[in-house]
Amino acid sequence: MALIAALTIALVATVVCSLGVGQYALSPGEVAGVLLQAVGIDTAWAPEASTAHGVILDIRLPRIVLGLIVGAALAAAGVLMQAIFGNPLADAAVVGVSSGAALGAATSLSLGLATFGMWTTPVWAFIGGLVAVFTVYWISRSGGRTEVVTLLLTGIAVNAIAGAALGFMTFLGSSASREQIVFWQLGSLNGALWQNIALIAPLVLAGLVAALLVARRLDLFALGERTARHLGVRVEALRIVVIVTVALLVCAAVAFAGIIGFVGLIIPHLMRMIIGPAHLPLMITSILGGALLLAGADLIARTAVPMADLPIGTITAIVGGPFFLWLLIRTRRTSGGWG
Repeated sequence: MALIAALTIALVATVVCSLGVGQYALSPGEVAGVLLQAVGIDTAWAPEASTAHGVILDIRLPRIVLGLIVGAALAAAGVLMQAIFGNPLADAAVVGVSSGAALGAATSLSLGLATFGMWTTPVWAFIGGLVAVFTVYWISRSGGRTEVVTLLLTGIAVNAIAGAALGFMTFLGSSASREQIVFWQLGSLNGALWQNIALIAPLVLAGLVAALLVARRLDLFALGERTARHLGVRVEALRIVVIVTVALLVCAAVAFAGIIGFVGLIIPHLMRMIIGPAHLPLMITSILGGALLLAGADLIARTAVPMADLPIGTITAIVGGPFFLWLLIRTRRTSGGWG
């Protein structure tokens, strides 16, 4: 509970700071005044300038909310993937799920598909991510276990294939679709809109609810598939539910924020080191931690370089790359090899 409280306080502080910091600077009191006024509570704190209201409510707040949703989704997906693969190196970006989802979304735009109306891009992203995660799962499984080397190599292969296909879709697409494909590859929260949030929020919420509901079963699954079956867990059904949930969470995030890597790798490990392997508290703290990481990374992306907006995927990669290398070395030392 202490960790949950600390993460919540840090998250609120980061959001308030992010709302006020930028080219148009606002004090915490002014930020609070604008937010209170937006929900119908008049206060003397709110600035009179309409510009302040527009900056907070129409530009910064939707971007921050989208970041919180994406961070929570990617962190929860990381917990699920590590649990179902039984491997601490599993992550949506590492094993190619994000690339597959981005390829699906890029395909829908480059080919001008509109099969499902405004849902077309998210649906195609979901299909691409689902194909990627099932491919990695089936190839990396051998003798009832997931091999580390096979998992990583399969992820590299899926990322390479998806990257080549993304390049082909970039060639086929119009100028507008090319810009969007580049946007996905770099990852960014720039241009977040409330209608986009309204589209992905229900999907992510459904995925998070499903993740929390299966958390306790994942504790039994961690004991081994045979033991889990003896304890009444329907292993194959659980595995399918988790894989579909991962695809739902990752694809919803990728559809509007692009490829943001390593969130699902960093956060679950940090939370596990602090509170242990029990999946329900791990899931809750990872959701909060993922939202906090994306909120902080977005704040850096907006303010690190004056008059510029850095790709948020680059920032998470700068942090996540060295962390992943350290994790590889640590895993090899503790396991005595790569087997």
